[in-house]
Amino acid sequence: MGFTLKVEGNTTIELGTTSITGVKVSTDIPQDSNARSTDLGSTVTITGKILTAVDGDPFDGTKQLGLWALVPAENADCYRKVTVEVIAASQVVRKYTYPNAFVVDYRENYGDEEGIGTFVLVIKQKKDKMAQVSVEGGYSHT
Repeated sequence: MGFTLKVEGNTTIELGTTSITGVKVSTDIPQDSNARSTDLGSTVTITGKILTAVDGDPFDGTKQLGLWALVPAENADCYRKVTVEVIAASQVVRKYTYPNAFVVDYRENYGDEEGIGTFVLVIKQKKDKMAQVSVEGGYSHT
């Protein structure tokens, strides 16, 4: 199974199957509600490896994720279109599109035993734009 991430804004960030190691998608619904709530959200947690760019490789996308996390709320570029694909046997199992995503948390972890850094990116869709989130899947990956 593999994962791809594309973040589109003032700059485009793309991470592929060699970098991303896990994706967790969750729907945030109040647990104290006695009926279907209108107060819902969606969170995506993406984990992966920080890969060093070598001759001919694309730039370090994880560095760009870290810079996106630092964009202040006053700047419209803090909201970006995010597409996450879950791929198995060249089939797109799920394709999540969040047109107004923002960073909730971004962490990089380093240790002398791992030999490589890891990252965790947590994003959410802007609450008033939840109806624009799309979930697709079941077609071949191109």
